[in-house]
Amino acid sequence: MSYDVAIVGAGPAGMSAAIRLREFGASVVVIDEQPSPGGQIFRGIERNASSPVFPALGKDYQKGQALAAAFRVSGAEYLPSTQVWQIEDGWNLYLTAEGKAQRIAARAVLLANGAQERPVPFAGWTLPGVMTVGAAQILLKSGGMLPEGKVWIAGAGPLPLLYATQLLNLGGRIAGFLDTSTPPRLSALRRLPGAWRDFGGLLKGLRWLRGIKRSGIIVRGFSDLRAEGNEHLEHLTWEMEGKRHRVEADVLLVHEGVVPRIHETLALGCAHHWNDEQGYLAAKVDRWGESSRKSLFVAGDASGIGGWLAATISGEIAALGIAGRLGISSETDRLRKRAHLDRRRKRALALRPFLDAMYPPPRNRLPDDVIACRCEEVTAGAIRAAARNSPADPSAVKAATRCGMGPCQGRQCGYTVQALLAEVHGLPVSEVRFFHIRPPLKPVTLGEIASLEKADRAT
Repeated sequence: MSYDVAIVGAGPAGMSAAIRLREFGASVVVIDEQPSPGGQIFRGIERNASSPVFPALGKDYQKGQALAAAFRVSGAEYLPSTQVWQIEDGWNLYLTAEGKAQRIAARAVLLANGAQERPVPFAGWTLPGVMTVGAAQILLKSGGMLPEGKVWIAGAGPLPLLYATQLLNLGGRIAGFLDTSTPPRLSALRRLPGAWRDFGGLLKGLRWLRGIKRSGIIVRGFSDLRAEGNEHLEHLTWEMEGKRHRVEADVLLVHEGVVPRIHETLALGCAHHWNDEQGYLAAKVDRWGESSRKSLFVAGDASGIGGWLAATISGEIAALGIAGRLGISSETDRLRKRAHLDRRRKRALALRPFLDAMYPPPRNRLPDDVIACRCEEVTAGAIRAAARNSPADPSAVKAATRCGMGPCQGRQCGYTVQALLAEVHGLPVSEVRFFHIRPPLKPVTLGEIASLEKADRAT
């Protein structure tokens, strides 16, 4: 099958771009790992509209209903529960769904595959009962499930506050909230005047924080958080004011921000830039969202963390850029100006500089005995030992320890390895490259690959 545009991801950016491209008459296919459109922020939006959890998920979540409905009637072909495991020049995309593979071709590709939670290893993070806030929110949006028992939340940023509010609104309980954020820095305070442009966003965050304070314990100013237990989480401990604190816990939900998905753009050799403040890589894109590879566009959080509203607008901008690149429209600048896209995106991002400065990523030294690569169970100490006997190259560490060779393919340990290499060699993290990403982009079976030949013959 051949299309004008292949979009990877059906979140806010992907849906917005598909709707706009269909208005131009382009043939569009949207490939989505999820069973229904919405991405992470609007996950399950169609089903949850008639669910008891819908009001508790908040007004921002509810806004996804109209976007998903418009996407459904746009005429874009939608491939749910489908993974992209390889993208080749041309552009050829290799997909798997229901155990079978297929190849499709497109004149342009838009990566709108969003972000992932930042992995931050600590002692006990691999114990059953320890999971991320994002994973807990997936369970809530997908099946209305709430954690039970003594539930603790540890982290910083808007998402833990939002999830805690949603949990409390649905009758759940929180044993305590471990706030890992640092005291406000001067750089954050300097950005506060700009954040007032999104006064509603600031007020919303203050409401979330006030509700959590009324419902339970908030712990600040601690260090050395550890999850303990034999076969599952049983206790949490932390250091504060020279004393070791210990509490019972059944569930610990952790979160330290999100980072763009970069495996696809790294594998395709796109140019990237390092965001030092938030400690992540993102593909370099021009004002239309086009990467350093011609006809390969990136939109939404995949090109830099900005939130769902900015992602929706960037999807529309990328659609105009694609229309111009393919010669579908010669009026893209006029259309961009008429829709006030730049002004709207600037407003949608007004709070972001303040949040980035307010919630920097943790930069604590990782103890040697903590597992850094959970797929292969490689400790930080083993990575440091390998780094001392090699150049500052993650490939050398991978060869020596198998770190990054597991099912996640470095998604959970890549930044940790990068930081450890920088530490050992006394370099800025930005000067240490990420893992070299090789195909397949996602695990694929030999049976699925074998089915590709039959699919090609059928077409």
